[in-house]
This record gives sequence, C-alpha cells and structure tokens, in this order.
Amino acid sequence: MGKEIWQGTLALMVLQTLKVMGSLHGYGIARRIEQISNEQLLVQYGTLYPTLIKLEQEGLIHSEWGVSDNNRRAKFYTITEAGIRKLQKSMKDWELTTEVVASFFRLKEKE
Repeated sequence: MGKEIWQGTLALMVLQTLKVMGSLHGYGIARRIEQISNEQLLVQYGTLYPTLIKLEQEGLIHSEWGVSDNNRRAKFYTITEAGIRKLQKSMKDWELTTEVVASFFRLKEKE
C-alpha cells in the first residue's frame, strides 16, 4: 500500500506525466504516477479527478473524449503550452524549496 501524495504535488506530477507521455486518460495518468514511484505513492481517484478539472479550468491541460485501449469511452488529457510554462516554473520553485529543506536536515546538533 502506497503513501498518499502531498497536497499540491499531484498537479505537478500530472503535468510532468502528460508532458513526457503525451495524451492519457485519468486511469493511465494514475497508473503512470504509481509506476514511476515504484508503487510508493497511491493516487486516489477522488483526488485525481478534481485536480484534472482544476488544471483544465486553469488552461494548463486540455481534454477530449476518445476510446481507451479496452474500447471504452474515456476523457483524454493533454498538456497545453501554458501548462508547460507553469511546469517549468514550478520545477524551479520545487528544486529551490527541496534544497532549502534539505539544508535544515543536514544541520548537526550543537555539542
């Protein structure tokens, strides 16, 4: 059983997944995120779909109906140019944030 994804990071994972993989439906996005994390992250569909709706409302992804591999109707999502720009900025912010937090973890106790 995997861990839940931190709030705010799911959107970035979705954008990066769509940038790398191209158009995917919700189930495909969820499975890919779980695979990349070696099943350490658990994607809850009750969290994924509101995230997809929010990203689409913000113009960061686009959706259209299509047919999945198992011949079912599914909504496929694609990252937009605005989504790529947002992802690039967010990646820089995330790298800076993690470096700052890591510097605190490297602190030694005063002897």
